[in-house]
Amino acid sequence: MDISNTMEPGDLGQIVKQHGLLYAKEYGFDATFEAYVAEPLAQFAMRNNPRERIWLVRIEGKLVGTICICESSNSVAQLRWFSIDPVARGKGLGKKLMAKALSFCVAQGYSNVILWTVDGLAVSKSLYTRHGFKITKEIERKLWGKVQIEQCYEKAL
Repeated sequence: MDISNTMEPGDLGQIVKQHGLLYAKEYGFDATFEAYVAEPLAQFAMRNNPRERIWLVRIEGKLVGTICICESSNSVAQLRWFSIDPVARGKGLGKKLMAKALSFCVAQGYSNVILWTVDGLAVSKSLYTRHGFKITKEIERKLWGKVQIEQCYEKAL
């Protein structure tokens, strides 16, 4: 297993595809979810902001996991694109990626980290709460082909 911060040609498309396929299969999201991932991911790649970082996990050259920290404001980081392919689950990878992302936030001087998700992702919720995130907002709305309860989690650093 290799974890790097360097995006290679094809990674953007692969991240979008993995999110689209995974969330369609596991949660019934439609193709609009891919657009939701693709647009800000492309903006992230173009910014090249030193206060932002992505971690890409590869097993035998295949991309199997990602997590990213984006700058929401000078003091607030946003955790995004946290996903682990089913073939790489159960190996402690989620904990390892979360630790790297949170350490980076501290090193960059952020005072808070937020993340947006939807209700019903039990494994993700468990990981977030174990790392000190708390739900600060819930909004019911139609997203990705169905009615969802969108949730904002926040963690003070």
